[in-house]
Amino acid sequence: MGQHFLTDLNIAKRIADTVDACPGLPVLEVGPGMGVMTQYLVEKPRPLKVVEIDRESVAYLNEHFPRLRENIMGEDFLRMDLSKVFDGGQFVLTGNYPYDISSQIFFKMIDNRELIPCCTGMIQHEVALRMASQPGTKSYGILSVLIQAWYDVEYLFMVDETVFNPPPKVKSAVIRMTRNATRHLGCDEQLFKRVVKTVFNQRRKMLRVSLRQLLADDAVAVLNARLSAAGTRLSLTLRPEQLSIPEFVALTNEVEKLLCATIK
Repeated sequence: MGQHFLTDLNIAKRIADTVDACPGLPVLEVGPGMGVMTQYLVEKPRPLKVVEIDRESVAYLNEHFPRLRENIMGEDFLRMDLSKVFDGGQFVLTGNYPYDISSQIFFKMIDNRELIPCCTGMIQHEVALRMASQPGTKSYGILSVLIQAWYDVEYLFMVDETVFNPPPKVKSAVIRMTRNATRHLGCDEQLFKRVVKTVFNQRRKMLRVSLRQLLADDAVAVLNARLSAAGTRLSLTLRPEQLSIPEFVALTNEVEKLLCATIK
């Protein structure tokens, strides 16, 4: 399965303990493998369920964690209906996440954000940096904007590759995401995602260039004139990494006006 198993028990306990900042909620662990984190999570005074796609790992967990047998799910997390995990109740998401699908896991978290007020765990170091980065930095990108629109992200600590078997070729990091106060972005959420992904796919170009993937040249010219007349900091001469989340929201609303005008 291309898995890298964590072998340092001190690190495993530190990761498991990150859920303590989100008290009172049950926990869903993704990708427990041989249970190196599970052994610490199961001792916490709260309900625990684990989801693991690898059959050998599921068999191992059933044998070594008899207390969890009714709560070991041999499923694909990305295909699960999360509203059924704890009967529609909220829960903390945690795990030593598979690096090749970590972004997909967090996009699913965003789609289920009312169920997941807190998410912790270990991911690739570079991905963790992108998630926690602020505007104006090289790491700031699609993940930064889409996650920080809904969650406060904390980069907790780095994990060296030598504590895994086999060692991965990259360093890892532990993060925690806590749901922020935002309930509505103030724009069309699907269009917001589209705008963010479109401009960051050409991150070295000014917005007036990258937005041509969404708008006709004359619409870009109209947008440029509107923003200039408004006298705000938002300008099509900026590059995507220079925009804050509120500015992406404002840009999305302007793009929506022009798209609606085009349809009419």
